[in-house]
Amino acid sequence: MANLWEEKFSQEGYLYGEEPNEFIREQAWRLEGRKRIVAFAEGEGRNAVFLARQGHDVTAWDYTQSLDKTKQLAERHQVRVETGQKDLIHDSVPSEEYDASIMVFGHFLKEDQKTVFDKLVSVVKPGGIVMLEVYSEDQLSYGTGGPKSVDMVYHPADILQWIQGYKVLHFFYGEQGRVEGKGHTGTGHVIQVILQK
Repeated sequence: MANLWEEKFSQEGYLYGEEPNEFIREQAWRLEGRKRIVAFAEGEGRNAVFLARQGHDVTAWDYTQSLDKTKQLAERHQVRVETGQKDLIHDSVPSEEYDASIMVFGHFLKEDQKTVFDKLVSVVKPGGIVMLEVYSEDQLSYGTGGPKSVDMVYHPADILQWIQGYKVLHFFYGEQGRVEGKGHTGTGHVIQVILQK
């Protein structure tokens, strides 16, 4: 799997464009006053750089060399993003160090999805915010981006189970238009969550 992503991200340009995910752009106001943010499975850095441009101290984690593109994009926008190569399934993450965490289209095998979700929550301080947008299983019939296997997308019932006990600020399951480079273009089917720890 790592080699697949290395290959995709090694191509010229930015596979998912240089602009942030629309969900992150629309919901960024929730992050005001939250200085330290970590972006999981951040790929080429479009969301991390956007949040750095809003004045946040941003760390981007990914397990590919795409983090080099993150640094280049940050330099172009005259901001700094700290990067770290991390296997989000197997590597440990710091506990309660960040004010918020985000993950956009971080797709993992079903058996690993809750592990990554738990880490998204554990890195955030009490009162912190967790934001994610992922493709649902319904996305497979749309063909507008994302994994081609049902094992790599998310079921809303699973996510609803994981977020029980947290203050849920936003939950959405349905169609959204996305124009994100060559990787995601057109109407897709997503799950969005914003919770407060």
